[in-house]
Order: sequence, then C-alpha cells, then structure tokens
Amino acid sequence: MLTLRTGRLTRVFTLFTFAVVAMLGTSLQAADFPPVDQLPSNPELPDPLVMFDGTPVTSKSQWINERRPELKALIQHYMYGYLPQPTTISATVHRESNELFGGKATRKEVTIQFGPKGTPPFSLLVVLPRNAKKPVPCFVGLNFCGNHTTLDDPAIALPESWYRGRCPGCEDFRATDAGRGKESHVWNIEMIIDRGYGVAMFYYGDVDPDKDGGDFTDGVHPHFFKPGQTEPGKHDWGAVAAWAYAVHRAIDYLETDKNIDSKRIGVVGHSRLGKATILAAALDERIALAIPLQAGCGGTAPSRGKVGEPVER
Repeated sequence: MLTLRTGRLTRVFTLFTFAVVAMLGTSLQAADFPPVDQLPSNPELPDPLVMFDGTPVTSKSQWINERRPELKALIQHYMYGYLPQPTTISATVHRESNELFGGKATRKEVTIQFGPKGTPPFSLLVVLPRNAKKPVPCFVGLNFCGNHTTLDDPAIALPESWYRGRCPGCEDFRATDAGRGKESHVWNIEMIIDRGYGVAMFYYGDVDPDKDGGDFTDGVHPHFFKPGQTEPGKHDWGAVAAWAYAVHRAIDYLETDKNIDSKRIGVVGHSRLGKATILAAALDERIALAIPLQAGCGGTAPSRGKVGEPVER
C-alpha cells in the first residue's frame, strides 16, 4: 500500500472555459459574487485577457497571478462548484500482468482511496509499454462503462457500483461479464501502446453515479459534508467537479510510478466527461494536455444558444 499527500497550487487554465466569463468586481470572495439574476448582460463573448475591473492583461505574470485566479474562482462559483482541497490518498495494486498484447504491455489495477473515512474508492486501470527504455507519457481517461469494457481481459474487475443502463452487459444497473471488451474499439489501447504511450483510466460511476435528478446521496459527495450538513450547499461541487477531482487523485498515484513521465500527462474524456477533462486541466498544473471530445455547451462550446446542457443542468 502506498500513501501520498498532495497540496500543490494549481496553475493551468484552458481556453475552452472562457465562454462562461462575466465582467464582475475584483474580489475573489464568494460572498462578493453577485447573484445570477444580478449579473450584467453581455451579448458578446467576453475577452479572456481583460480583468473583472476592465484592466487589460498585458504580461505572463499578470495572467498567472491575477487573471487566472479570477477565472478559476468564477467557473467554480457559478458553474461547477468549489472542489475540496486535495486529500491524502492510499493506493493498493491488484491483478498485475506482464503478458498483455502478447507481452508488449503490462497491466495492473490500482484501488485509489481518498477523502474522509468511508469515501468510496475508485479502480484505476494502468496499461504501459512493457519494454520502454525511459518513462512514457500517459493518457488519463474517464470511461462511461467500466474498465472491463476497454479490454477483452477476464482478469479486470467488474465495477461494483451503480452501472449505466445503456452500457454493454448491464443487468439491473449492474455490470456483468457480457460487457467485457465491448468498447475496446473506442479506446484502442494496443495502438496507444504501440505508439509508446501509457493509459490510465477509471469508471466515472465509481466516483459519482450519473443518475438523473441530481442524486447526491451516493458517490463521494456525502462524505465531504460538514458536520450537520445533509445535502450539498449552493456552491458545493457537483458531479462534473467530482469526476475532475478524481482525475487529480489518479495523477497523485501516477506521479509515483517510475515508468510514467509525470511531466507529460494528458487527460481525455467524451461529452460530460469531456467537461470533466477541461475542468481537471483548468485546476491542476500537472496536466500538460486536455483532449475533450464533443464536450458540448459549457465545455468546448459557449454556454449560449439553445442546444446542449445549460449551466443550470
């Protein structure tokens, strides 16, 4: 078992989230942000290189130290909720093998435990080139249907949490062996290995089950409530933020793997997991590249118009 502690300042913001920017005051205190119905109307997309008070951003240091913190506070306050501070994680390695793809790759599953006592863990599937001569870059991915669907490998554990109904092999919202390998064509892990990269991924339902109706009674959220709290606060983190937070905790572990180049970690996700990919990269300097696939309104597309998920959703 490996125990890690993290506490780095975050330094990365992606351009994709600029569509939610509004012209506000200079304070970063949540109490100073106006209610939504009092925000000034701005029919045009705002300029990301202009501060809340109208001051133009003219230097790298001004961007890093002034503008970026404004934007990070803004997207959390009005859209995704505030992520908790990083927590200690513990990582337990299971089911290791050196024989994947005819011996070209190694495979292991890592149970990542984080947060207050009782917080459900998630299972990180890590696949790396076997005979690489130096640490390899690694893609971190979130999947909709479980690690077992990404490889036709009977040794990979099935998710034990709620399972998405439209996923292959789902029976009564539980994963079954019938889904094994059914999405291997989506992830193309062998091709990634052949190109010299590694892959680390987890099932998003392990972190927060993606049920309709905003159900926060399961998953990680209740375990982060303050004493006496029974439901999320108005600006507490939502589902997308929880998935992004789990990406950060996965990277906590990957930084300890001597076979991974921790300076070259990219994150990838599709649709609402594309939104989680963007948010994870925006709030963690360790992520060198974000690849959001069709992340939609509020993700790779502006939060304006009539198509896609609105900010409220």
